[in-house]
This record gives sequence, C-alpha cells and structure tokens, in this order.
Amino acid sequence: MKELKIPDTFNVATAFIDENLIQGRGQKVALYYEDKTYTYQDVFDMVNKTGNALKELGVEMEQRVLMIMLDSPEFVATFWGAIKIGAVPVPVNTLMKAADYEYFLNNSRAKVLVVHEALLPEVEKIQKRLKYLRHVVVVGKAKEDQISFYELLDRASPNLEAAETHKDDVAFWLYSSGSTGLPKGAVHLHHDMMYCAEYYARGILGINEQDITFSAAKLFFAYGLGNNMYFPFRVGASAVLYPGRPTPDKMFEILKKYRPTLFYAVPTLYGAMLQTAEKDAQYEVPTSVRLCISAGEALPAEIYRRWRDRFGVEILDGIGSTEVLHIFLSNQPGKVKPGSSGMVVPGYEAKIVGEKDQEVPVGEIGNLLIKGDSTAAYYWNNQEKTRQTILGEWIRTGDKYYRDSEGYYWYCGRSDDMLKVGGIWVSPVEVESTLIEHPAVLESAVVGALDEENLIKPKAFVVLREGYHPSPELVEELQTFVKSKIAPYKYPRWIEFVKELPKTATGKIQRFKLRTLP
Repeated sequence: MKELKIPDTFNVATAFIDENLIQGRGQKVALYYEDKTYTYQDVFDMVNKTGNALKELGVEMEQRVLMIMLDSPEFVATFWGAIKIGAVPVPVNTLMKAADYEYFLNNSRAKVLVVHEALLPEVEKIQKRLKYLRHVVVVGKAKEDQISFYELLDRASPNLEAAETHKDDVAFWLYSSGSTGLPKGAVHLHHDMMYCAEYYARGILGINEQDITFSAAKLFFAYGLGNNMYFPFRVGASAVLYPGRPTPDKMFEILKKYRPTLFYAVPTLYGAMLQTAEKDAQYEVPTSVRLCISAGEALPAEIYRRWRDRFGVEILDGIGSTEVLHIFLSNQPGKVKPGSSGMVVPGYEAKIVGEKDQEVPVGEIGNLLIKGDSTAAYYWNNQEKTRQTILGEWIRTGDKYYRDSEGYYWYCGRSDDMLKVGGIWVSPVEVESTLIEHPAVLESAVVGALDEENLIKPKAFVVLREGYHPSPELVEELQTFVKSKIAPYKYPRWIEFVKELPKTATGKIQRFKLRTLP
C-alpha cells in the first residue's frame, strides 16, 4: 500500500478546504442542509470569514474554541476556521447538561464558545462559574451579553492565509469518557484526519468525488466527524447535514430525498429502522445507497442479515474510537462476516494480548491493542491516564476481542464497565450517582443488558430506602428522574429492585455478579 506522505509544514484545513478549489470544485455542492445547498466556494468563504472572526475576538494559535453546535454549515465553518488560524476547535456532545458544559469549558480553558441558540439554556445556567470564557458566540438570536455569529461573519473578510502549522501541531480535541472520573480530552494533530481519510475512507469505502454521504451519527462524535465532514471533503464529495434527532422515519425521509451513496449509522438505529420498515412497506432504502456502515457498538449478525435481505445492501460493521479517531477494524465490501468487526484496516496494526501484555493465540480472548498514526498524542492534563492507555506506538482500546483463523476480529465486551448505548458511551457510575439523588433510592448498580434486538442498554438494580416499596409507578418515576438530570439516552431501560447489592470486602459493587442474574 502507498505510504501517506505529509510535509512537515502543514495546515490540515488547506488539504480539506482549499484543495477543493485548487481542484476546480468551487461550484460543486459540498453540503446539503435544510433545503439549501452550499458549494465548495461557499464553504471556503465561510471558513475564512469564521477564522477571521475568531481572530477579531482575540483567539490566537493553540487556543481552544469550544463548540456546542448542531450539524450545520456553521459547525463546518467554525471547525475548519479555527484550525486554519492555528487554533484548536473542541466540539462536544450536544446532548449534555449544564454541569458537563461547565467541566468542558473550564477544563479546556476555552476563551470563546460557539453555541447554537437552541442549546444555550444549559450554558446560561453555569455562565457565572466559567473561569476562562470571555465570549459567547450564538448561532441564532444573541442576547445583550452575547455575540451574533452572523454579525461577526458579515464584517469578516473572506480572505485568510492558513497559519503556518506543523503536521504534528495540535489541530482539535475530542472528549472521551471513561468508566470512572471525568471525560478526557483526546488531543489530535494536524496529520490525523489525513490518515483516516486515506486508509479507511478511500481504502475500505472507496469514497470518491461522486459520493453523497449521510451520517446519523453527529459531527461531534469522532465517527460522525469523519463520516460526514472530512471524508467527503477529502475527495470533493457531497454531505447531507441534518441537525435533528435521528429517528427511523426521518432517516428514511432523508435517504429518499437526497439519495446518498454512503449511509452511516449505529446498530440501535439500524434495528429501529428495520422495525419501522417491517411495519410499513413504504419505508425503503433507495438503490443509490451502495454501502451502509456501522460502528459505535457491535452489530448483531441478525440485524445485518435482516437489513441485507430486506434492502439488498451490505452493512460494513467496524470498530473505532475517539482516541484512534475513526475505524481501525472493519468488514469490507463483499467480505462481510456477520457478527464480526471485520479485519484490520490497512495502515493499522492490531494485537490481542493477555494480562501481562503477551500476545495470545488465535481464538483466545484478550485485550485489543492498536497501532496507527491517527492515534491521539495524549489526554489533556492527564498524564496518568495517558501512560496507562498509550504505550509508545500502541494504544489500549479497552475492548476484549479474539481473532479467528481467517483474520476476522470478534468483540467480546469492554475491559471495564463502560456501556455503549446507541453508539454513545454511558458510564454506569454516572447513572448510579443520579439514581441515588432520588429520595427513594438507597443504593444502585447499573450494568448492560440485551434488549429484544440484542443491543446493549442500561439496566439498574436498586435498593430502596425504608418506607418505599417496589411498583411499576416507581420504576417510571425513577426513569423520568434520571432523564431530567443527565443526558436522556443514559436512563435505565429496566429497573429491578433488590434487597442488597453484591460487594467486595472493601465495599466495591461487583457488577459482574449482577450481569449473570437472569
């Protein structure tokens, strides 16, 4: 395979934005968004104006710009505009609550926040507690103490020279959650996106200028960021952006309207779309879709088969991570083994090791380690976790795997207690802590359980305080309570009341015992 050559002096915004104009694609559609189209010339101008606007606000090289933004042209412009001036965009999850945003803003020390108007209420709750933030830029209607994104752009120049950055300079961060503790800022460099675009997008998907991409996974995820922004931009393809919730009927509507060639989703959504289509024959996947892609959690073989049989298109399941930036194990067109994560993506190396980091034989379960040049340089201000996770050229993924004799990799669960729900990490500790805030709950423990589609969802075991008694009404009350306190997708789908929780001698909950209960 051809080695990717990147010059030392390199600003990645030029490779994904400016290059499309150099290649004569200025009038080609780059983005479809809410009945509007944006050409590569439009995107180029918007990126340059946003970069100049950030400069006007005093943003300098290496400084962070936090983004709480829906999928939109404004997201695209802010991300690349920040990178082009040598600053560091930090897109974060739009489903979070005020306390999460307080942590992200203070941990990143971002002086500028760009936020969509619809997401402002959670930020306004904590504005007085933000230590470093100087400017709140609003996409939408800005209040007195805020700045209008559009007014900033109106007075900004569309001419911008890219900052003279190095290929190993910091380009952007993505926050990655752990099973305990606070989210970690995975620091990515200017060359990282080039690597994923070359080896996975071109190498596995064969993405090209004629493609139209649509990703149910949002741009703030490492998965969505590649799927629907830098992959298509690398080859001059077009992307369909959708800012709303990815419900099955809406996904079918967008697929029918825009007729994309590449559709990316997570297994939970594929399962839900199948259920919708099986109830109503009007829902179809258009023949334009040449490949479907899945990541975020393991795709059950049964969903793969039902999807392929109904719609006649393969789903390529794979696994990636925030730290490695995109997919590093993947099934390939015409070579799918249902239920597996596929084989190593060319450009990466994988090994499965035992507890002492010795490689284990074929067929034996161990811890998955990955080597590839898109891996984050380190976690921001977290040397201990960096040392535990990044081992020189290798990174511990935290996943348990085995490899079969044909080189396919099979997922066996997380090495810790983290859950992936709909492709998004959920920390059991966070859900447990929220449940305990309810006056009825004495103790709780959360584990992953399989739903009817064989997908993982949170299940809570709850010990009630005296005076409270189990009932269906209390189950519903606790679920609603959790939804009101933390991101709603984290709520426990099932709640089982128990008299006590299994614990170690030191008082640590033994979740593995709860997982084995019928």
